[in-house]
Amino acid sequence: MARPLIGRTVRRLRMEKAMSQQALATRLGISASYLNLIEHDQRGVTAALLIKLSEILRVDLAALSGTSERQLESYLREAFADPVLSAEEVPEEDIAQLASASPAAARAILALYRAWRVAREDSGGIALPSGRRMLLPTEEVRDFFSDNANHFPSLERAAEALTSEWGSRPSESNHAIAERLRRNHGLTIIVGPLEGALRKYDPATRGLWLSEELPRESRGFHLAFQLALLECRDVVEQIVEVATPSTPEAASMIRIGLLNYLAAATLMPYDSFQKAALALRHDADLLAARFGVSYEQVCQRLSSLQRPGHRGVPFFFLRVDPAGNVSKRFSAAGFPFARFGGSCPRWVVHGALATPGQIRVQIARLPDGATFLCFARAVVAPARWGEPAPVHVIAMGCDIGHAGDVVYADGLDVETAVTGIGLSCRLCDRPDCRSRAFPPLEHRLALDPMLAGASPYRFERV
Repeated sequence: MARPLIGRTVRRLRMEKAMSQQALATRLGISASYLNLIEHDQRGVTAALLIKLSEILRVDLAALSGTSERQLESYLREAFADPVLSAEEVPEEDIAQLASASPAAARAILALYRAWRVAREDSGGIALPSGRRMLLPTEEVRDFFSDNANHFPSLERAAEALTSEWGSRPSESNHAIAERLRRNHGLTIIVGPLEGALRKYDPATRGLWLSEELPRESRGFHLAFQLALLECRDVVEQIVEVATPSTPEAASMIRIGLLNYLAAATLMPYDSFQKAALALRHDADLLAARFGVSYEQVCQRLSSLQRPGHRGVPFFFLRVDPAGNVSKRFSAAGFPFARFGGSCPRWVVHGALATPGQIRVQIARLPDGATFLCFARAVVAPARWGEPAPVHVIAMGCDIGHAGDVVYADGLDVETAVTGIGLSCRLCDRPDCRSRAFPPLEHRLALDPMLAGASPYRFERV
């Protein structure tokens, strides 16, 4: 893969610092003309120059990677391709320029587009049986966690303060948390039948009930959640207040998400977990065994290791059900998830459903050349007899440049074992795709009864 081009990002950061090209070039030890070529993406940036840029512009390497700009570009491309808007075609260069030079304006456009979609659906008669219209705040909450790179330093510090007090082995955290709840808060913890719930807390009686149907690792997570709720509520509320959610529902979802984050950070403390992840080369099963948590909990925690100066491998994380509904989504790796509609049927995420419990691995390449090492597993939750068991696919991935740090890349030829995928059928212009479900939005169908191709949709550029 070619060295990433980050010229627009460098230019934006330079202008934010009110530095001239000549001033920055002098401090970098290069000519102004060479910096001009970099800023116009006509020259790549070496590792040494990248480090100098991060020091001079006072940003970390992640800010220079262009990850946020690429995600904005994919969202803008999706919005501008919506045929209902009847907008003129927006060139790729204009989209890239908007995302890199005016990210605030780009986000404002996306907010307007999202509001328009909600209004369109609402005017179409989407309502509850009672007649009351319901707007789900899930996209706002996902944007909140994405904007924070799924990393919250104040919560990490709060979790470290908790774990430093009991200092037990990771596998003994459940016992330490339960003892702290009993000793410091007078809780009585009861594991038994709990109809219609998995955890229930009664502040009046100080009773904490956990369902006997919960596996051991889930019981530990609920104990850690309860401890965070009792001891770290203030730090959570500070983050919620700064976030200024637009609705009480969004505020509640953010609050619960932050408490879940705290619970994970308590069970898997940052430093010890990151060291173990590196030593075990991010083997999720071995990490789950060492810390006494579930496979999903490990994967989600791996996606949050973004402490400046002490980062882990930047992973994306996705949880999706067999119907394609996304319930969790984080992208520290810069993977450009489609905001609306489904994802590419060629992606390993969907193939994992055929082999529950097994990890499926794929080297996926997007149309723009970005290549990711992806791995996915279908996880089946326990269910009562006669009920369908809940199934979710837990998927993760990282830029192919980090493949050597991940055990799932072993045995793969990263140069040849590549599968071309798209964000979704509506945003992908790969021709002759046998898995295509829809024609791309920006193309016109060119159907010929005399010719049958591999794809049911032949198209041409509008």
